[in-house]
Amino acid sequence: MDEMKRFRAAVVAWAAGGPEAGAAAATAGELAAAVGLRAVVLVEGASDVAAIEALALRRSRDLDAEGVAVVPLGGATSIGRFLGLVGPQGLDVPVAGLCDAGEEGYFRRSLERAGLGADLSRDGMESLGFYVCVADLEQELIRALGVAGVEQVVEAQGDLRSFRTFQKQPAQRGRTVEQQLKRFMGTLSGRKIHYAQALVDGLDLARVPRPLDRLLAHVHPARL
Repeated sequence: MDEMKRFRAAVVAWAAGGPEAGAAAATAGELAAAVGLRAVVLVEGASDVAAIEALALRRSRDLDAEGVAVVPLGGATSIGRFLGLVGPQGLDVPVAGLCDAGEEGYFRRSLERAGLGADLSRDGMESLGFYVCVADLEQELIRALGVAGVEQVVEAQGDLRSFRTFQKQPAQRGRTVEQQLKRFMGTLSGRKIHYAQALVDGLDLARVPRPLDRLLAHVHPARL
């Protein structure tokens, strides 16, 4: 495991608390220095990590080498604890993040409690480097690619026949194709993460969803 992966794992273990938290905190501090940590990006889950890292690669960026750690929270409600660990009261490194519209309130209130702002609007959150997906990153990517583009990605992954069968299920018949595609990508373990990367790989780089585009721009080395 390379040092940036170890750093991310240490932060997650630190946030989990328990008897190992103290050792994890010490490890995170040591590794922050070792990797030249310049920013931490806090996202809800592993599929968000996959999408961000895939877009960075397409733009010829190596986030690890830049000292940018993308850390999954394991759920939006953990944002406050992670901010306490890596933000001004903890490691004191610049923080940024990405969340779904439904979790915007958790992020906003946690940023305020961490002392990073007051009475934050969405614009205020963005000024801090925190961006909101409408309604979530999967929907942002589906809109950016369009139904035909997403189906081309599904076909390239060898899943188009399975998707057509999925569409015929009674529970799917009243849904839009966009809704069916989103649901299909979440039906098997690991598929959501896989498709987060595959959809980004299929994007026209002139049509990158705004939250994803702005987030990466915010943690560009020229701004840190």
